[in-house]
Amino acid sequence: MKPVSATLLLLAASAPSPAQAQKPSSDTEAVKNVITTFFDGMRRGDSTMVRRTLAPAAVFHGFGGKPGQTPTLEVESINGFLKAVGTPHAQVWDERVEFERVLIDANLASVWAPYEFYLGSKFSHCGYDSFQLVKLADGWKIAHVIDTRRKEKCK
Repeated sequence: MKPVSATLLLLAASAPSPAQAQKPSSDTEAVKNVITTFFDGMRRGDSTMVRRTLAPAAVFHGFGGKPGQTPTLEVESINGFLKAVGTPHAQVWDERVEFERVLIDANLASVWAPYEFYLGSKFSHCGYDSFQLVKLADGWKIAHVIDTRRKEKCK
């Protein structure tokens, strides 16, 4: 048997295992689909569609404020948000997210997603959404959303 070099052993040890190289899990895709459905409902003005993505007792927080002022943490009313989504408005609410990170352990998922928000075709603001989802008997549901909001330093 020929001796194996230490470099070759290190390279072999650092290569991804077949399990690591596989496509994202079905849970990862399911989590992304829930968030996509949430924003599709917003774009359509369909509060029922949005509500179906939410866990009981879900919580929304917004973190922002006016430029030059200390940012504030605000609790947003879920019912108020759903009413606003379902109330006809002149322009489509179009929040465009990217899935930067999706972390899952058992029945808990955390999603970090940069976004840009448009009123119709006009840019409004940007930031990051942080979602916490839980896997319940009827699938993944959004339990908590917190986001940042700003008009500068966007893509």
